[in-house]
Amino acid sequence: MTTRLLRIGCSFTYLAEVPTATVFQVRPVEGQHLEMTCERLVFEPDVPMRHYLDLYGNPCTRVVLPAGPSTMHYSAMADVPDRAEDVDDEAPEIVPADLPDDVLLYTLASRYCLSDVLGDEAWSRFGSHPPGYRRVQHICQYVHDYLRFSYGGSTALSTSADVNASGIGVCRDFAHLAISFCRALNIPARYVFGYLPDLDVPPDGAPMDFAAWMEVWLGDRWWTFDPRNNTPRKGRVVIGRGRDAADVAMATTYGGPRLESMVVHAEEDFAPQWR
Repeated sequence: MTTRLLRIGCSFTYLAEVPTATVFQVRPVEGQHLEMTCERLVFEPDVPMRHYLDLYGNPCTRVVLPAGPSTMHYSAMADVPDRAEDVDDEAPEIVPADLPDDVLLYTLASRYCLSDVLGDEAWSRFGSHPPGYRRVQHICQYVHDYLRFSYGGSTALSTSADVNASGIGVCRDFAHLAISFCRALNIPARYVFGYLPDLDVPPDGAPMDFAAWMEVWLGDRWWTFDPRNNTPRKGRVVIGRGRDAADVAMATTYGGPRLESMVVHAEEDFAPQWR
């Protein structure tokens, strides 16, 4: 299989008044179709760190940020398949009675995905559409066309109902709204975030950031959908999966350190692979 070499990573700089326990989620999950090399995670100043897997199998790192300034640096090389995610227009929806036990969780409302609040709208807009992959595509198309992407139009507290009312959001809001509509129709959907380079697509000109999309259970597997970009993409590197963004925050601080800067990078590396 042809592959592409990516350079991925991020850095966070904090200023803390007191030592602050923090959990970072910045490393890719295992089991993806990619090969990781040159992985490096360091803190300045140096602090002890402990790695673990959370409830959903996402890799997490626990540290205590010292009082004063500190910076977390993560970088890696990822060899990814040179192809976009799979598409199957005929993939069927599965009725709740036949869903796997561990998938049922993703039919329920959650902190940001208010499928119960948006249930009437979901059924009026999408209920008459033939069930299956194409109905999920229809939901993504609607969210993509309806929401206007804009930083500052939503906050860390904005739910899917909030952005549905305002019509403005960022990629996490696009995912939350589409997930809510799916769950309201009893279609299991989960939130995903990670690195998404501009491979074989025009760069959008905005500073690189983490990307959010969703996975939907159809047939006997999860399928990738991206209501923000609304097109299959190459080079997705998953960092975390969960019910919504509350489950997969890239940084959770148990205190009030000030985030001074955050930088994310995900781009193709054209250097020889033996380097």
